[in-house]
Amino acid sequence: MALLLKRKIDDYLVEWKKNPNRLPLIVKGARQIGKTFSIEQFAKNYKNFVEINFVTSPEFKGIFASGFSVENIIKQISMVNPKLNFVENETLIFFDELQACPNCATCLKFFALEHKYDVICSGSLMGINYQEIESVSVGYKTDYEMYSLDFEEFLWAKGYKQSQIDSLFENMKRLEPFTQTEMDVMMQNFKDYMLVGGMPQIVKMFVTQNNFSGLLDYQRALLRAYEEDITKYAVGLDKAKVKNIYENIPAFLAKENKKFQISKIAHGARNREYIGVVDWLNDAGIVNVCYCLDLPELPFKGNYNPQNYKLYFRDTGLLIASLDDESQTDLRANKNFNTYKGAVYENVVGDMLTKAGYPLYYYKNEKGTVVMDFFVRDSSSVIPVEVKAADNSTASLNSLINSDKYPSIKYGIKLCYKNIGFNGKFYTFPYFVTFLLKRYMMWRIEEAEK
Repeated sequence: MALLLKRKIDDYLVEWKKNPNRLPLIVKGARQIGKTFSIEQFAKNYKNFVEINFVTSPEFKGIFASGFSVENIIKQISMVNPKLNFVENETLIFFDELQACPNCATCLKFFALEHKYDVICSGSLMGINYQEIESVSVGYKTDYEMYSLDFEEFLWAKGYKQSQIDSLFENMKRLEPFTQTEMDVMMQNFKDYMLVGGMPQIVKMFVTQNNFSGLLDYQRALLRAYEEDITKYAVGLDKAKVKNIYENIPAFLAKENKKFQISKIAHGARNREYIGVVDWLNDAGIVNVCYCLDLPELPFKGNYNPQNYKLYFRDTGLLIASLDDESQTDLRANKNFNTYKGAVYENVVGDMLTKAGYPLYYYKNEKGTVVMDFFVRDSSSVIPVEVKAADNSTASLNSLINSDKYPSIKYGIKLCYKNIGFNGKFYTFPYFVTFLLKRYMMWRIEEAEK
């Protein structure tokens, strides 16, 4: 029996269906992260399911040629395939591979107004300008961004129960250190997650065979598929420049400051020549962009430099798969993650924060004496988050907390291979609870309001 992965979108879709005022849903995300499979599983809740894939069935692209009214679209779909059934209030229509037929988005307004059929759209969004979809369907759709498996979903795949995950959170709340067994087992799971990543097919292979055999080949095939998609879908941009940035991400992460510099990827390259390229890679779900704050203060969105950033892979397993063969041996055989200048730990923490709903920001002062990897926030405070590949000093974290220049910073968080603790200035948490940070911050806000 094939392994059926539990995903967070499963519960979201059930709640979406319960809402009497639900709007058509667009599920966004990178390729091969499980969007189609999750929607097809959810479709079992309906008496009728109509699935239209604009890539495998391009004959359906013409169904909007004579208009976008619901009646006309149903008529045209039935003309192409008369075997499909449409029963009002009992049918889910799934438009898949939206990037191959972006004008499909125009029909969402009409489905929303008539409310006779449930509609879900999905696609990689690589080949379309999402702003165009927004303009024709604003107010008439709901968006859900899906990612590859986060660490919690990875633990589910390995058989861990929700009660066991909740137990990890209880330790955080009580600031109670984990037992040595808990630390050892969860750190091993975390290291497996860094190597495997969260792409569903690769996770299935790993959990089913309980080893890494064949995973690297599959991961590298995915990397090649992304490169092919860039060549195919980066419309309106210089595709060579998109590939150039994509292929250079590991090299910059290997550097000490990890800042991505356009001027270093090609002779004479300028930021203005690459406008839109980084945004495209981000919108396509391939990279996470971490912007440098001018000052570690709120609000983050109005306080960063759009030309000063780091780029991380959305999936750390794919980052590791992109490295040379010698690095593969060191990482996979020896689990020596420290050799890559902390980039693997930074990448996975950035990915976990993104999947928890945090935008990514870092800080470096003009002298370079204070550098902070990430920031999160509670209701009124800025919380610096330092990621340590080794348990060395935390000079920057202490500097930010102690300085009178940053009144918004009251405490910090250090993520490393150490047990739970608090020294009066910052909380220490092992890497593997990063996926619980958002939940922890919300709990702190609730406690403060009591």
